[in-house]
Amino acid sequence: MKVKKTVIIGTVLLLISLLIHLYSLSEIRVENGYSSHFSPAFSRFLRQCIGRLPISIGDLLYGFLAFWISWSCIKFFRNIFSRNQQFERRIYLFHVILRLFIFCSSMYIIFNLVWGINYNRKGIAWQLGLDMKKYTENDLEEINCLLVQKINLSKKKFTGYKLEYPSNKILYSMVSVAYLNVASRYPFLAYKPPSLKTSMWGWLGNYTGFTGYYNPFTGEAQLNTAVPKFLHPFIACHEVAHQLGYAKEMEANFVGYLAASASPDPGFRYSVYLDLFIYANRNLFSQDSTIAKLYSRELDTAVIADLKEWARFNKKHQNPVEPVVRWIYGKYLEGNSQPQGILSYDEVTAFIISYYKKFGRI
Repeated sequence: MKVKKTVIIGTVLLLISLLIHLYSLSEIRVENGYSSHFSPAFSRFLRQCIGRLPISIGDLLYGFLAFWISWSCIKFFRNIFSRNQQFERRIYLFHVILRLFIFCSSMYIIFNLVWGINYNRKGIAWQLGLDMKKYTENDLEEINCLLVQKINLSKKKFTGYKLEYPSNKILYSMVSVAYLNVASRYPFLAYKPPSLKTSMWGWLGNYTGFTGYYNPFTGEAQLNTAVPKFLHPFIACHEVAHQLGYAKEMEANFVGYLAASASPDPGFRYSVYLDLFIYANRNLFSQDSTIAKLYSRELDTAVIADLKEWARFNKKHQNPVEPVVRWIYGKYLEGNSQPQGILSYDEVTAFIISYYKKFGRI
């Protein structure tokens, strides 16, 4: 009777999963329905309920999940290798597979209902009416040149005004100001109430390669504050973009750019332009490495010093686990409408070029 009930539950979950998949097949339906109405309202609700709490509930949930999975694996192998003659391994394996299917199906359904369907929306390019044609090498050279100018100018302003990097609390309030500014131009980017928090797993992020993440189950945006401080503003703006329903990484990068570049603080503009230059220069390097190196050499010495600091940080935390985590995450991205995998982040370059062609600014 228990097995029959479990099979029925599994079948129902499978049908719900199929319905979600069928709904997600239409980008315009997702955009005009889920992404424009349900997702923003539910995200605001989560931030109102959980965002006010001083600790990261999402970090605690993931910590508990990691502990539960570890304990379940230990229990599973202990049972499998048990010498109890009355223990039926085939029946046990069938029950485990069935329960695992129910767990994974439940997570898939919850994840998609609370946020994941956003992977199938039309997105920010459609909202802004950008013409996403394939860019040329000349386009890449032009955008590299413009970004170098923006980086050097913002860095000189930051050092010239003798500014210091803000505390986490002030940084998060500055992110809210940046989104307030960009929302005056694009109202659909309004960000209220805010919920940015410092991840308690930042030390782990240093070794697995994450600088921030969004927890869709709690609506919290997490920042790994252990990475170099000049990276913080853009990472924070990127994670807020996820909160606003921009699931794809290149879109979150682009929305993060729109917000950070609208900030009155030169540290924010420096952070975003430096990050965009790395993507754009890497794209140019794949087509003409000589020209790409020439643009890199035009960076101010203070900027080069920051890049060296970032390289030292990454080298210090190199380990055999990070490539595995990156591979798994890349497969996750591929499975969610981002066929380029981990290189999806670089695709923000196409958005920047299209935006520049339409509006004449970056």
